[in-house]
Amino acid sequence: MRHAGSCHCGNLKLEFETGLKPAALPLRACQCSFCRRHVALSTSDPAGSVRLSVADPALLQRYRFGLGITDFLICRRCGIYLMAMMEIDGALYAVLNANVLDCRAAMTGEVQSMEYGGEDEAARLARRKTRWTRVTAVEGLG
Repeated sequence: MRHAGSCHCGNLKLEFETGLKPAALPLRACQCSFCRRHVALSTSDPAGSVRLSVADPALLQRYRFGLGITDFLICRRCGIYLMAMMEIDGALYAVLNANVLDCRAAMTGEVQSMEYGGEDEAARLARRKTRWTRVTAVEGLG
């Protein structure tokens, strides 16, 4: 299955490929201040893949906080947080903001509250490598 998603103005787009139906995709509510303030719900499929495309790279804001190892991708034009992305062992991995997916209404699974504040960098990388989705293409960044 392929699921499309985008920021509000369409500058940032993603295509999420997964073998899971929308109702089976996990929904996680991270309790960090960034995710709470964006009312973000995260989803990912370690067996899936995601493609990112950026129409105007000047309107892509990469924001880092906490351990400073992850790029949170935000559209400068419309302010929507699309996804978080980072490199692990030479490959890119991402977790998606489920609210930007066109199939969001069909994502009916229970939301799991998550607290990651106690993780050190090694634990965070290990968890993300097993839970996040591989990024197979990034288009429009030159």
